[in-house]
Amino acid sequence: MKCTNKKKRIRFFCFFCTATILLSGCSINKTNVSLPNAYNVYAQNDTFNNDLAYDYFAEDLCVTKNIDFGTDQTDSQVAQGAGVFNVTTKEVCYSQNLFGKLYPASTTKILTAYVILKHCDLNSVVTVSKKAVDQAHDSSVCGLAAGDNVTVKDLLYGLMLKSGNDAAEALAEHCSGSVEEFAKLMNEEALKLGATNSHFVNPSGLPHEDHYTTVYDMYLIFNEAIKMPKFVEIINAKMHQYAYTNTAGESLTKTFYNTNRYVNKEETAPNGITVIGGKTGTTYAAGFCLVLYSNNKDGDDIISIVFKADGKSNLYFLMNQILGRFAN
Repeated sequence: MKCTNKKKRIRFFCFFCTATILLSGCSINKTNVSLPNAYNVYAQNDTFNNDLAYDYFAEDLCVTKNIDFGTDQTDSQVAQGAGVFNVTTKEVCYSQNLFGKLYPASTTKILTAYVILKHCDLNSVVTVSKKAVDQAHDSSVCGLAAGDNVTVKDLLYGLMLKSGNDAAEALAEHCSGSVEEFAKLMNEEALKLGATNSHFVNPSGLPHEDHYTTVYDMYLIFNEAIKMPKFVEIINAKMHQYAYTNTAGESLTKTFYNTNRYVNKEETAPNGITVIGGKTGTTYAAGFCLVLYSNNKDGDDIISIVFKADGKSNLYFLMNQILGRFAN
């Protein structure tokens, strides 16, 4: 097993990057140039380089150079990106295309949930709009109806367990007034976490050429989200039943079930690994995706990610390989 870990003061790194930009007179264009990312710095004309970014990075995060390792011990060809991050020891233990641009599908909802938990009152009641329920026939939805009155908390369970795109849009409208304004907030929060090689245009992960992330950026986002006890409580739930009122004022109940096959016991984790929860995601463009939070036999917190697997069975197959061989 190869794990990498290096710590330096972030203040110097940020100062260096800012000074270099100012001295070079360069303007930043998000289409062509990425800002300094948590381990990796990209720029035109070799202004920055990976080794420099690696040498001057933050404490408290898993850090690695832009190299793959561990892939010779797995069937890595079944996916386009994957990583194992030991949050406790601050080590990257498996690296497969951590920094390549990929589509996140519904793993986007990790960021959506993080933003909602940070900015909204869980007990607030949301009246679901017609626009929020106007989803494509093949879209993943919670079965909400226009006029339903549902709390933010219950919509978050629908977002993370059922992967409801209708819940995602209802939450976005409640928080920011519109999907477009909420996407701006998503991008602001992602940048604060160092996820500078990502861009989001909706809260659900529906395909869009300008909606993308990287395995490493998703690690940064998920790593912050699991610091929130309510987020962990939600992703750990096998099911969630709640009461709400519809547009006619009738009191009804609905139940959401978790789509994560580890949580619902359709899939068994490797020996020594206890899966706490995570988020699935699937679209044609993104393939099959999974972001997991687990504990290993030593009690270490582990984040593991597989992006763009070529099928659901191979998604869990590769996830089991990287957890079993690199997380313990």
